[in-house]
Amino acid sequence: MSEERRKRQQERLGVGEADPRLRKFMIVGGILVLLAAAYTAGWYHRNHRYDAMAKCMASRQVKMFGAYWCPHCADQKEILGKSSRFVYVECGVPGSHAEAEQCTAQGVKVFPTWRFADGALKPGVFSVEELSDKSGCSLP
Repeated sequence: MSEERRKRQQERLGVGEADPRLRKFMIVGGILVLLAAAYTAGWYHRNHRYDAMAKCMASRQVKMFGAYWCPHCADQKEILGKSSRFVYVECGVPGSHAEAEQCTAQGVKVFPTWRFADGALKPGVFSVEELSDKSGCSLP
């Protein structure tokens, strides 16, 4: 008798059993949203994990001079990820292998070249640990 009463009450309130296809769709949709959020969070962390260190280096006037056509510069920028934007100076002039005036004034002859706080120019690709040691900025 109570089962019949429950069904009548659900009919009066307009509450029926949920469509199982809708429920499965909602579950799959929720899982996809969670996976997309996890991927986005991982991508952001991977590309921005050195932001604090790069900002510290920029505040200490540490610069990386590079050119868009230089493969070693691309390697160095890949090591730093999106954080390289805080320290990178583009020396390549589009359409030629000429250097920008800013780079020639600094005495940059090869790419990539780092200028550290003491004014010393050091060419080469450095690991984040080496950059941290040379700049005095701590790793995240």
